Amino acid sequence: MASVDECRQALQDLAARLDHNAETVRERIDLDRTLACRITDLDTAFHGRITGGRLVELTDGDDPKAKIALSTSSDDLLALVRGDLDVTGAVTSRRVSIKANPFDLLKLRKLL
Repeated sequence: MASVDECRQALQDLAARLDHNAETVRERIDLDRTLACRITDLDTAFHGRITGGRLVELTDGDDPKAKIALSTSSDDLLALVRGDLDVTGAVTSRRVSIKANPFDLLKLRKLL
């Protein structure tokens, strides 16, 4: 099981990667939504905002009103961010749960 600090760092790494790619995807993806990432085995959460192809305002704690909510285990979160776990396969196998508007899911997939 990964630690809370490892999960926080993984999300910060994801934010950095999205920031690096933001210029190329900004024109193709119009997405401005709040995001909650719930880590089921650690009973913790993080939240932020996806806007302009970037993940910003990332902080500890849940956002129950988030428009996009991702729930997964700590190890699966790290595997997702590293690219060792395919998002589609993880959702299909129920290792990851994403609750969002179907149109937002399509846009989110393009970002990842």
